[in-house]
Amino acid sequence: MKKYVCTVCGHVYDPAMGDPDSGIAPGTPFEAIPEDWVCPICGVTKGDFEPQS
Repeated sequence: MKKYVCTVCGHVYDPAMGDPDSGIAPGTPFEAIPEDWVCPICGVTKGDFEPQS
């Protein structure tokens, strides 16, 4: 599963880790995260993330 990076703060969403503090279970691909999820570091929307190269 591909990792995604916040273009604002650089936070990396790693599907293997998920985002348990936001209710996203480990193993959840980025595409399956709800559209209203926000970056746990800076609060921007899912649309501000890009695939990690």
